[in-house]
Amino acid sequence: MILTEGKQRGLQNITDENNIIFATAMDQRGSLGKMIQNFNSQKSYDKSISEFKEGVAQILGNESSSLLLDPEFGWDAAKNLNDKIGLIMAYEKTGYDAKEKGRLPNLVDFYAIQDLANNGSDAIKLLVYYDHNEETEVNEIKKTFIKRVGDECKQNDILFILEPVAYSHEGLDAKSTEFAKVKPAIVEYFMSEFSKDIYGVDVLKVEVPISIYNIEGYDIYENYNPVFSKDDAQKSYKKCSDLSKIPFIYLSGGVSNEQFIETLKFAKNSGSEFNGCLCGRAIWKDGIETYATQSWNEYIEWLENQGLENLNRVKETLHSTASPIQL
Repeated sequence: MILTEGKQRGLQNITDENNIIFATAMDQRGSLGKMIQNFNSQKSYDKSISEFKEGVAQILGNESSSLLLDPEFGWDAAKNLNDKIGLIMAYEKTGYDAKEKGRLPNLVDFYAIQDLANNGSDAIKLLVYYDHNEETEVNEIKKTFIKRVGDECKQNDILFILEPVAYSHEGLDAKSTEFAKVKPAIVEYFMSEFSKDIYGVDVLKVEVPISIYNIEGYDIYENYNPVFSKDDAQKSYKKCSDLSKIPFIYLSGGVSNEQFIETLKFAKNSGSEFNGCLCGRAIWKDGIETYATQSWNEYIEWLENQGLENLNRVKETLHSTASPIQL
């Protein structure tokens, strides 16, 4: 893997001593604010989002190789990171306009990539919702959008992480059996298409092609819905891995801590050569209620105990399953 000096430095800063990316994701905005207010509607929306991130950065971020934040609520949290921890900044606005066709992406206000780089970011992350069966015009808009961000990252010599997220343009529910059946093909497309040089992507942050609860044999989970045999699922994981021409990492996708750990093990046993993970809710989600309903000290205590336990379980599993990046 040949990178320019700035991109190489960024990759080194976000990886650990084993050349694996073990990043904690804390760029949630609207969804985090809603979850906090569901537990305590008296909490200030903006302030609570920022505060929650500060706690995660202080306790969990400093035990990760890097932390993913957003420039809208994350700068105070970033100040809590020690010098050895890499900083990844999200570049997209949270969510999408449900009234607009195609879930078209948009960038955060007030920040260009040069601003994020000048404020200490080691890498830029861009999330784009994508269905390769969507109308050509919509997908061409998205591809051009990705290329523009890729060019901006090249101009500023900063690492570019792309997070394409699968969805159904036909409106299939993301948790449905019908969507589970078509999702592997979408993820395969991500690996093949967006690892091409024309996009300027350095690292892919992707979903697994098949969720662990959609694989036969994992009936210990309450949301168990077997759609694929173990053998077919392993082939899918391996195929997606083989299609990528650049390093890639898995996102946790909102599954539980236990399910994400089992997912990493399944990926390894399938022959997937993933290079780490960007894990968020599977580590800190259960701390939202403590933050919203109890004192700051009790929230910090939760992070130092249950939060770190969740994080260390993922870290331990990752080091026995992920493939080091050849820096």
